[in-house]
Amino acid sequence: MLTPTYDIQPLPPSVDFDTVPILKALARANRVLAELKGRAASIPNQTILIDTLALQEAKASSEIENIVTTQDDLFQAELFPGGLGSAAAKEVALYRDALKLGFDRLRASDGLLTNATLIAMFRLLKQREGGFRETPGTALKNEVSGEVVFVPPQDRNQIIKLMDGLEAYVNEANRDQLDPLVRMALIHHQFESIHPFPDGNGRIGRILNVLYLTKAELLEIPILYLSRHITRNKASYYRLLQDVRTDGAWEAWVLFMLEAVAETSEATLVLVEGIRTQMQAMKTRLRDDLPKLYSQDLLNNLFRHPYTRIDFVVSELGVSRQTAAKYLDELAAHGIVDKIQVGRNNYFINTALVQLFLDVAGGD
Repeated sequence: MLTPTYDIQPLPPSVDFDTVPILKALARANRVLAELKGRAASIPNQTILIDTLALQEAKASSEIENIVTTQDDLFQAELFPGGLGSAAAKEVALYRDALKLGFDRLRASDGLLTNATLIAMFRLLKQREGGFRETPGTALKNEVSGEVVFVPPQDRNQIIKLMDGLEAYVNEANRDQLDPLVRMALIHHQFESIHPFPDGNGRIGRILNVLYLTKAELLEIPILYLSRHITRNKASYYRLLQDVRTDGAWEAWVLFMLEAVAETSEATLVLVEGIRTQMQAMKTRLRDDLPKLYSQDLLNNLFRHPYTRIDFVVSELGVSRQTAAKYLDELAAHGIVDKIQVGRNNYFINTALVQLFLDVAGGD
């Protein structure tokens, strides 16, 4: 018989979240998050941040599920979707695509974050049809001991009812007067406890976090690198999730999530500022050394795709293949990018940008 279970109640819980530790953590997290929102606006084309940072978030989130990939595999999968790149890297890229799909649907629906969007992200992430769980038997186990830690709801009708309640809470006006960051922590715990999908719940739940912050207008675009903190504190993350279920330990859980927001906002600030600085330096160099090549579109291409190729330049600059090849070869000749040949494929790496990702991540 499956045990233990948890009686999932509608949000919010009857808990006082105005404690001194939470209020102090909220002040820090909101301050750094506001700085990140403002700094991101200084990038000439914020699509660059969505593309590049979404891949970084995807990598960190997938590593929580033990889908481990290197930066090189990650960008090669982006470069050659049907060929080069490991299976793990391609799965990471699907996470990035699911995040972008969720953001596109959020914008297209006047800020509604619906169960239909979560199901669409699940289908893209898992590359199959389906949705909320239909058959019983799901149990969450300790990775080391194999012991059953938690049994989510088993009945499909109950899952749908709980997810409908969660959807209503996500999209309602803030009647409970809780800070949006506290609400994000509650929403994440509720989603992970319902565990509505057959698999992929962890990754969908982490996408839900950043989409909710965007919905709440704490971010303009979903660039918060939240999964890194969870990856580095994986044992604590799962323990604190369970402590709420067994002991009602909401304060410790909320504090963990607020610390995740603050720390990953600071790390993302470093990335955003590094990208801004590198873009300005490359812009100056292109104008000085290769004025006939320079365009804002070319600059954007080299930062949207840390690994780029002729096809990307043709598509985004509207030039011929011959012209695109000439541009990239000249950039490589001047040491602005590095040219790599694998078989019949050539690609070009913005090495300084990739190194920035590695430095902020603490190596790879």
